[in-house]
Amino acid sequence: MSKKELLLSRLNQIGKSLESTGEALALLGLGSVGKELDRLDEYSDLDFFVITKEGSKMRFIDDLDWLTSISPVAYHFQNTDDGYKLLYEDGIYCEFAVFEEKELAEIDFAEGRIVWKEEDFDESICSPQDKDIRWKPKSKDWAIGEALTCLYVGLTRFARGEKLSATRFIQSYALDNMLSLSHFIADEVDYYKDKYQNERRYEKRYPGIAKELSDMVQGYDRCPESAIAIVEFMDDNFEINQAMKQVIINLATELKADN
Repeated sequence: MSKKELLLSRLNQIGKSLESTGEALALLGLGSVGKELDRLDEYSDLDFFVITKEGSKMRFIDDLDWLTSISPVAYHFQNTDDGYKLLYEDGIYCEFAVFEEKELAEIDFAEGRIVWKEEDFDESICSPQDKDIRWKPKSKDWAIGEALTCLYVGLTRFARGEKLSATRFIQSYALDNMLSLSHFIADEVDYYKDKYQNERRYEKRYPGIAKELSDMVQGYDRCPESAIAIVEFMDDNFEINQAMKQVIINLATELKADN
């Protein structure tokens, strides 16, 4: 059995296990085992929601027998009040949460696929009402301003020897804001956009811009070089403040020489 077949088989087993308890209403597959089955591969995991009958939620959180009875578990820990991360001994990794039916209207989630449900279960409650992109910037100018100022602050941290903080400001915060404007630079390939994380599948969605990323993310010791690449890319594609650009270039060049 291939890894993809094993993943889907395990998810179906979980559905049958839930059904046998008599206390669950539905199993909702998310991500690559949800509505995005076409991208399921050997590196995928099982993301899912369990929807329970009223008053039964804690039964599935306090006792994981509905999972451990299927196959031996190597590791698990409760990462939220509602769910766990869990690894089976055969390599199947799971991230899941448990909710009562009434709770679904109060939480934010991406649309999923019903794997199993009771006959009279209302599937409509598994369609999220809010589909806004969470990483969408307040405005183009705001994202540009955030990117530029994060580059500057990151370089000042690098100058103090705070390389870890610098790495995050330059190669994470600044870059994330700049990449949030990718649609102004290139046409996006329609490939499973994630409403929470722009970096997911970015290389497939913006292959042209992705080719530039190795210059912008050069690592812990090369923050100045990364900052120069980012600000130059921004200047090539947006109208940015030239005084701020020059301050960034000058400081990065000085730090690069000293490093």
